Amino acid sequence: MTNITIAWIASSFFIGFVIYLFPKLARLLALSIALLSAGYAVQIFLSNSPLDIQLLDNFGVTLIVDQLSSFFILTNALVTSAVIMYCWQSEKKPFFYMQMVILHGSVNATFICADFVSLYVALEVISIASFLLIAYSRTDRSIWVGLRYLFVSNTAMLFYLVGAVLVYQAHHSFNFIGLRGSPPEAIALIFLGLLAKGGIFVSGLWLPLTHSESQSPVSAMLSGVVVKAGVFPLVRCALMLEEIDPVVRFFGVSTALLGVGYAVFEKDTKRMLAFHTISQLGFVLAAPVVAGFYALTHGLVKSALFLIAGVLPSRNFKELQYKPIDTPIWIALVIASFSISGFPLLSGFGAKVLTTKNLLPWQVVGMNLAALGTAISFAKFIFLPHKKSEEKSKIPPGFWWAMVILLGGLIAANGVYYQAYTLKNTIKPLATIAIGWLAYLLIFKKSVIKLPRAIEKFDHLIGVMALMLILLFWTIWTRSQFLI
Repeated sequence: MTNITIAWIASSFFIGFVIYLFPKLARLLALSIALLSAGYAVQIFLSNSPLDIQLLDNFGVTLIVDQLSSFFILTNALVTSAVIMYCWQSEKKPFFYMQMVILHGSVNATFICADFVSLYVALEVISIASFLLIAYSRTDRSIWVGLRYLFVSNTAMLFYLVGAVLVYQAHHSFNFIGLRGSPPEAIALIFLGLLAKGGIFVSGLWLPLTHSESQSPVSAMLSGVVVKAGVFPLVRCALMLEEIDPVVRFFGVSTALLGVGYAVFEKDTKRMLAFHTISQLGFVLAAPVVAGFYALTHGLVKSALFLIAGVLPSRNFKELQYKPIDTPIWIALVIASFSISGFPLLSGFGAKVLTTKNLLPWQVVGMNLAALGTAISFAKFIFLPHKKSEEKSKIPPGFWWAMVILLGGLIAANGVYYQAYTLKNTIKPLATIAIGWLAYLLIFKKSVIKLPRAIEKFDHLIGVMALMLILLFWTIWTRSQFLI
């Protein structure tokens, strides 16, 4: 299995460069890599024993492949497959599919890394591939947004790298387990890099502009899987070190509330989805032990929603009130919105119930508020007008194939936690959704509040990192007696 794992992770980078030799096969080669990852994820999920790979001892690579990894890898595989199908009959060049495959492989690498240097390399490759996809259209706006993302990402990773060096200095090893006994500043620096990379709390406020200004398939990749490359190591560390768990949970609750607080007032569809990505990443961190299932559900939902947002007649919610959506598109939009709101019969319901059951008492109120905010946010989509259009559709031909993969995945994944279907578990989500819909119709639909965007400016984003570092250091230092 070790050889299979190494061959699997290397295949993405090999095929990525082979695509240029066979440009006419670019789409098939890219899709084959995604399907290969899906098969590998299923095999790992069905395996009872985790795989622990050590290469070159302390100075080399440490890999851990288990059921947690399989959820994230499967998410990456399904989202990548859907995006490729969406772009199948578009005019995307082989360069686009090459970057997709390299991005896919580097994201997969973060889901099995268990040492800080290998993780650093994978995250840097992600930054470069993401930048090239964001700037793919070559407009001035896309290039600036891509460079902005790259600058913020690289600044964060500089902090991360210094922290990794401090961990090695303390233990002569880069393994994640080295966080125990490391100085508080090492943990704070590493966490700052991962929080910024994953779009967590105020360190992640680069995300709304980046995701909303990218092309829809790129936004689907960024929100569906790329941000999870920063979230996964935090989850892994929380599960490996119980002392880290409360810190990760704290940022989970804070992130869930921050993201949804912006989302309920946002008037732009793609920005609302981007802010809600921040919020949902908080749900992933709030209960690390069940993070894999929630990450799978969120990846499928958010990718579907970004692809749907790309075919709506407008990005402005106010304008959409007067521009009815084609009924089939509205149905797809409602299914995705129902799932992320926690409606039964879709995997979002089981994911929310499972997460709720694994919260600590101090998290419950905050996460309930975040769930209510989610229902309010997606009522904006659910209550949009719709009608059967008699005009010829301008939807990309691969759109419905992408919806089959993503929405079909939501229905199929509903069986992962079928134990959620009890009367007690069903009443609370339905009541939350009902209250959220009423709040939207009576209050938020008429709201004209517009939150300031100053904090999203580039210079402010870099400044916030310094403040976050102070907060992290204080948080870790107060727990240093448990970590040392």
